[in-house]
Amino acid sequence: MTPTNVNADFSARAVVHGGIAPWIASPMPGVERKLLDRIGGEVARATSIVRYAPGSHFSPHTHDGGEEFLVLDGVFTDEHGDYPAGSYVRNPPTTRHTPGSAAGCTILVKLWQFDPDDRVSLRLDTATLPLAAHPDAPGVSSRLLYRDEREEVRIEAWEPGARVHRQIEGGLEVFCLAGGFAQGGDGFVPWSWLRLPVGAVLEAEAGPAGCRLWTKEGHLRHVAAPPGA
Repeated sequence: MTPTNVNADFSARAVVHGGIAPWIASPMPGVERKLLDRIGGEVARATSIVRYAPGSHFSPHTHDGGEEFLVLDGVFTDEHGDYPAGSYVRNPPTTRHTPGSAAGCTILVKLWQFDPDDRVSLRLDTATLPLAAHPDAPGVSSRLLYRDEREEVRIEAWEPGARVHRQIEGGLEVFCLAGGFAQGGDGFVPWSWLRLPVGAVLEAEAGPAGCRLWTKEGHLRHVAAPPGA
């Protein structure tokens, strides 16, 4: 049975090392999940790593609360196209699709975290986007993927040994894609996930190989469970 509350205290720092977290079966054969945070049952405000076995798929469904995902490996497919590793997709509330993967894939996915009136769809290949040096953060380069009044989503690269200090006004999530960094006494490696609450301060240092990260900031001022959760 899928747990209904995972890292559900959004006033607290949360860490999950996805590389060693257990896989949990979903209702669909061949689709498994590693839970990062969750409020609710099968209809949930959720952040997960989801793995599709070759040839697996979900039934057609509408995302009443929206869906956002980043393809980590393989190729994700729906009726709108094929999305290789590095693809970043926003499917806002009311969008509908039939997701699956012919060859298999793994994605980082967030559900029920949109403004109900958001209708902005987005499909980007982050693997080909150039990064620009951050003017106020030595050793940090980044590329904006999406920004609105609620949140800001980026791909970031930290040079080896870069020290990062950042005031987190609206909360922050960091997912390590490559390399590693240290923060709060923890070492983060690929598929490690960090969540810092509203008002926190990020103090981190990149490892000897540097790191590449997916980050989302500002959105933790707007945490709500889906209806009935």
